[in-house]
Amino acid sequence: MNQRPGNQLFDAYFTARDMREVFCDQGRVQAMLDFEAALARAEASAGLIPLSAAASIAAACQAGHYDFSALGEAIATAGNSAIPLVKALGKQVAANDAEAERYVHLGATSQDVMDTGLVLQLRRALALIESDLAQLGETLATQALRFVATPLAGRTWLQHATPVTLGMKIAGWLGAVTRSRQRLQELKPRLLVLQFGGASGTLAALGEQAMPIAEALAGELQLTLPDQPWHTQRDRLVEFGAVLGLIAGSLGKLGRDISLLMQTEAGEVFEPSAPGKGGSSTMPHKRNPVGAAVLIGAATRVPGLLSTLFSAMPQEHERSLGLWHAEWETLPEICCLVSGSLKQALLVADGLEVDADRMARNLDLTQGLVLAEAVSIVLAQRVGRDTAHHLLERCCKRAVAEQRHLRAVLDEEPQVTAELSALELDRLLDPAHYLGQAHTWVERAMAEHSALTA
Repeated sequence: MNQRPGNQLFDAYFTARDMREVFCDQGRVQAMLDFEAALARAEASAGLIPLSAAASIAAACQAGHYDFSALGEAIATAGNSAIPLVKALGKQVAANDAEAERYVHLGATSQDVMDTGLVLQLRRALALIESDLAQLGETLATQALRFVATPLAGRTWLQHATPVTLGMKIAGWLGAVTRSRQRLQELKPRLLVLQFGGASGTLAALGEQAMPIAEALAGELQLTLPDQPWHTQRDRLVEFGAVLGLIAGSLGKLGRDISLLMQTEAGEVFEPSAPGKGGSSTMPHKRNPVGAAVLIGAATRVPGLLSTLFSAMPQEHERSLGLWHAEWETLPEICCLVSGSLKQALLVADGLEVDADRMARNLDLTQGLVLAEAVSIVLAQRVGRDTAHHLLERCCKRAVAEQRHLRAVLDEEPQVTAELSALELDRLLDPAHYLGQAHTWVERAMAEHSALTA
């Protein structure tokens, strides 16, 4: 069977299809051609080139007219993708309108084509990411409310701490998603801008018509005209990459929590099950957290890619050698990894399977020790903090040594029973009564999410 060459085996697992389409060869070439068509229209509107020439150029700006394999081979000699594409565009235009060919790419440079083409791709990528983040936020808000009062063991340093609620844990994930959505909104005006400077950033080739053309070009592409060209000022792209890195890390945190809660020894929260999902090639009983693996994998890979973007920032003078080139595949790959992570996070969050009974049993694994603080805090108000702390510490050690429940040990401690009744001890050792502000944190996370969504 004939198959298109390429690395496709893992795409469906690590990358969302719609994001890969944004950055496939077709997407890259079409974005650059969109720049060329818009440039011709802008120059025609300023009277620099004939309207008929602009129409001929625009008609040739369809990615389907071009041989991507031939372009790829030419890039190896040309040094970038714009040079062979502009040559090919010129030939396409000349075949139908020889006069119009002289106006192709007038006044622009290769980096204008490639950078603005990339911004057009990033605008599409940003819309996909924002949509998925909004959907994930809505799902997490629903789940946080659903489990707002479901107690489970808090864990610090991977050990049982005081009780929390599953809703509170999910609200933590939700808060990170909301902040990432806010960051993306804030950076849009800085990211979605035109790159247009010509050979060295002065637009000298266009003379007095440079600014009217630049303004018209920005309008054609629905981009902002920045204060100046940014050929070697790469902070816009790096800022976007950094926010994507934060998203990947936050989703990795979600994946890490889920995978730990799915461990056999915990068995409290699970990814949704499906036929053939999470199985083992040898062990029929396995239920592996395959969605969480993508989240953790992306969170591990993206920082290395992001370091490339940061490393490529000190670019030389007005146009860079090598550092610019290092960006070409880096930011698109970050976008693709984050998109795949988001798709998996949506599946995991929407279908969470929760075993509240197991959570309750796990809370009692230490036989009341996780609630020693609750008793100590109340007792401190009656006998003093230091006395209460040492008293509870001694009772806890005894409970561990004798493998007994803390409640039984406290019943036998005169200093405790003299201050706390049996009813008070029962309440203090009930996890449901020591959840603090867990409910409030859920409400606040949901309010911030709602404010952003409204």
